[in-house]
Amino acid sequence: MLNGILKKILGKGGSREVAKKRLQFALVYDKLEVSKDILSDLQDDIIEVISHYFEIDKGGLKLDIQRMDDKTALVVNTPILSTKRRGIAA
Repeated sequence: MLNGILKKILGKGGSREVAKKRLQFALVYDKLEVSKDILSDLQDDIIEVISHYFEIDKGGLKLDIQRMDDKTALVVNTPILSTKRRGIAA
């Protein structure tokens, strides 16, 4: 999973750009103290919650941590297959 995130973030480019992006990525994770175990647990929790409302491609879910200026964002991207319909309470 983490390799997939790295590939998406790093994309193609010169070795200098790749090295720069890897360093930025590592610094964000170090600052937030996010381990692979925490990301895995977080992904499992997100899948569980989203699955209450939507049928999703669980294998297609991707988590990404992005940093811009002094703000950090958790970006979740998942393919939604359909909406789960619920009965109307009387």
